[in-house]
Amino acid sequence: MIDSGDTTWILVSTALVLLMTPGLAFFYGGLVRSKNANATIMQSFICLGVVGVVWVLWGYSLAFGNSVGGFVGDLGFFGLRNVGFDEAFPGTAIPHLLFMAFQMMFAVITPALITGAFAERMKFCSFIAFVVAWVTIVYAPLAHWVWGGGWMATELQAVDFAGGTVVHINAGIAAVAAALIIGKRRNASHSAEPHNVPFVVLGAALLWFGWFGFNAGSALSSGGGAVNAFVTTNSAAAMAAITWVALSYFHTGKASVVGAAIGAVAGLVAITPAAGFVGLWPASDGFLNAFPALIIGAMSNVLGFYAIRLLSRFSSFDDTLDVFAVHGVGGMWGALATGIFAVAAVGGTAGLIEGEGAQLWRQLVAILATIGWTFVMTSVILIVIKSTMGLTVSEDAEEQGLDIAEHGEAAYTN
Repeated sequence: MIDSGDTTWILVSTALVLLMTPGLAFFYGGLVRSKNANATIMQSFICLGVVGVVWVLWGYSLAFGNSVGGFVGDLGFFGLRNVGFDEAFPGTAIPHLLFMAFQMMFAVITPALITGAFAERMKFCSFIAFVVAWVTIVYAPLAHWVWGGGWMATELQAVDFAGGTVVHINAGIAAVAAALIIGKRRNASHSAEPHNVPFVVLGAALLWFGWFGFNAGSALSSGGGAVNAFVTTNSAAAMAAITWVALSYFHTGKASVVGAAIGAVAGLVAITPAAGFVGLWPASDGFLNAFPALIIGAMSNVLGFYAIRLLSRFSSFDDTLDVFAVHGVGGMWGALATGIFAVAAVGGTAGLIEGEGAQLWRQLVAILATIGWTFVMTSVILIVIKSTMGLTVSEDAEEQGLDIAEHGEAAYTN
């Protein structure tokens, strides 16, 4: 039976997750050079259009249709056929059509996250082809494995509350493949200063705001599970922002504004798979067992901060906006942390903290499977596009900036 309270909350959550993609556009747009601001914003914003169409035509069916061997959904929901106002599936009290829309917003933002890896150099037409192929071939099957009745959930019994594997590890590993295959920018330093720090902070704030829909909405109800995910999400982000600023101050003597924004996002990434399985309270005696959301947030920033510093030493690897360090590393840590800190009383899954070491191994297998699938299939897609359409703009266009070269519109007129 459809519940009006649950339906209202998931409608709001769907809108919140949609807002995250424009938030990401500002976040990434502020981090690049001014001559590429519009192009970078466009790569995120256009995903709302491209993925929105792909998802209702065939993407949702491949992700959540009847399972074909535990690998991918069938085409029973093609064009939203048989997706109506009845319950989405047993145990939920929201319309199936609303569940489809909620999941669509996750599918929209995931390829947008990858764009930070090849910012300032990819051809727009090639990017559109990449998004269509990637959502179809990479994202939809992985979403099926984890949330659509596929093997990772039913046979392996790994858990992912709101997208640690499906969204963040997936995007982070795709970013590695893209950085390697597309290649580095021709005349840009990895340490180039962000051109608009207020944009970065605005984008991070919109992401933080929207993330409540991302995580608390994944409870698919307006009950205690959503409340717990809401609080753990905010707590992890808050602790993360503080941690990154502290690390910045330790190394440079300055409290970085950009660092606070990046740190908050990294904390949100890490808590995503765990938000509905861990709490704020001590699960058992001992400091390391206490306050798991805060620990997850802090550790995501320690790992992400030093991952960026380490990767910056490799001059041939140009992940422009550190997608792998923030989303890939953060997502992997969050998935593992779920296997460590999950408490059965919170989300029905017990982790290492309650003596269930097997869950940690399940999480590790899920991480490795995601890495392998995403890296191989993303590489294949990019190689095919490179050999047919080409991936990067010309040297002159890159020097001019993609705003003018690809879109004919400058971000700033003065």
